[in-house]
Amino acid sequence: MLAHGTPSHRAALDRARDFLADVGLERRLSVRFPHQLSGGQRQRAVIARSLALRPDFVVLDEPVSALDLSIQAQILDLIGRLRAQFGLTILFISHDLRVVRSLRPHCGAASRQGGGGGEADAVFHAPRHPYARALVAAIPQIAAAGERRPARQSFGDGG
Repeated sequence: MLAHGTPSHRAALDRARDFLADVGLERRLSVRFPHQLSGGQRQRAVIARSLALRPDFVVLDEPVSALDLSIQAQILDLIGRLRAQFGLTILFISHDLRVVRSLRPHCGAASRQGGGGGEADAVFHAPRHPYARALVAAIPQIAAAGERRPARQSFGDGG
C-alpha cells in the first residue's frame, strides 16, 4: 500500500484481474485494449470496471442491445449472478421487451411519456400506456409453419 491508502501498481493490477475473473474473463485479457476484445468481452470488461467501485446500485442502459442472442443470454445470466453475489440493486433499461421479459419476476416497462410498470405478466399481457403497448407489439413472434401472424400495430396508432 502506498501513501494515502493508494494500492501499489501490482496490487491494483491483481484486483483488476480478480474483477475480470468475476465476470468470466481470463486474467490475461487485462493487458488488452478495448478494440482487441469481442463485443461480449467488452461488455464483461465494462461490468467488471463498474464492480471495482463496489456499488450498491448499478444502472445498465441497453447492456445487451449490440450483442448476438447467445452472448445476450450469457450476459443476462452474468448480471443475475453478480446481482446475487454482490447484493446489487440494478436498474435495467431496455427497449427490447424480449430481454426484459427474461428478467422476471419484477420489471418496469415505463416510457418517457409515463407508461406503467409493475409485475412482468401485467406489463406484457395488459400494458396500459400506448408506448408500452407498441413495445410489446414489437416483440418478435415466430409463427408455426403455415400459420399467419396478425398484422402489427404501428407505433403511431396509439391504441
